[in-house]
Amino acid sequence: MAGVVSGGLAGDQRRGGASRRDFLKVAAVLGASRVLSRSKLMAQTLLPASSAKPGRIDVHHHILPPPYMLRARDRILAISDRDHSALLNWTPARAVEEMDKNGIATAVTSLGLPGVWFEGAKTARSLARACNEYAAQMVKDYPGRFGFFAALPLPDREGSLREIAYAFDELKADGVGLVSSYDNKWPGDATFAPLFEELNRRKAVVFIHPAVPGCCGHLMPGIPASTIEFLFDTTRAITSLLVSGTFSRFPDIRFIFCHAGGTMPMAARTNAFVQRHKEISDRVPNGVPDELKKLYYDVANSTNPSSMAALMNLVPTSQMLFGSDFPYVPAAVTANGLGHFGLSAIDLEALNHANAARLFPRLSLTTSPTGIH
Repeated sequence: MAGVVSGGLAGDQRRGGASRRDFLKVAAVLGASRVLSRSKLMAQTLLPASSAKPGRIDVHHHILPPPYMLRARDRILAISDRDHSALLNWTPARAVEEMDKNGIATAVTSLGLPGVWFEGAKTARSLARACNEYAAQMVKDYPGRFGFFAALPLPDREGSLREIAYAFDELKADGVGLVSSYDNKWPGDATFAPLFEELNRRKAVVFIHPAVPGCCGHLMPGIPASTIEFLFDTTRAITSLLVSGTFSRFPDIRFIFCHAGGTMPMAARTNAFVQRHKEISDRVPNGVPDELKKLYYDVANSTNPSSMAALMNLVPTSQMLFGSDFPYVPAAVTANGLGHFGLSAIDLEALNHANAARLFPRLSLTTSPTGIH
């Protein structure tokens, strides 16, 4: 899959974090992995992380506040195809315990799916407010251990603008958390432009988590929609923001996309072809490669040879962030996988800590690669 990208827009780039030498190291890992047994690969992924160096900043870390579980419990469990015990037994204290086991100094929290939009605007507004206040209280109760992305009641635009003001001005949120689509509308839709205008004014960090759009939830019977649709809906969201001109019109927003960008690293060359259409190319004046390289990508559940090779050949390591996807996935899955791709100590420190510290200056004062917080 990396070959699709290497032949296109990113193939001739030679950067410090994704040089040809580093890419060949990743390719070597890919080849070597084919001779390992399935059991050895699983053992490599799930080994205890007690040797992990503290100091990681986890940008993909979910919380399940009691008000959220009260209203959305059945929906939350229906979406997840993993062990539900970790979700049902979630508490802030258990989150800290998991963080300590895996060298995570600070986690920037967000809601998982279904988000807050499932019973109309009134419920979405009240639930977003309750969850944001809960997250802000976690920040106070565990100094230095948490930041948070505020939930917004999109597609309720008016309610979302009000919640942005409250979350940033009163609760001191570190950014906002969105999902990749709402009612079969993707974030580049014109109806969302006022939201991004305000977030651009605030120079906000926007974390976009994948969703399963209504159009595609039951395309393949017997296969959980999240297995495929999460990856493709992330790509749809990026493409929507790209071709609508949202990225170029609002350059002060720092966007984070999950799971190594979904299928975008493989689809990057195809997306570059949109510049053949003048009405689209006018909205992407700096070109598709430039816009994709400005985005940030977490590596939650993506520390495998194919995903890492594709992402490393698309962007420099300065755009990669550590994410765990806890409690839906044990943090060790991602934490223990990072040491197998030929990354230098400098690149690993950037991915684990420095890149996120640059995005979140407040957190950079409470974390360090040596675990002082």
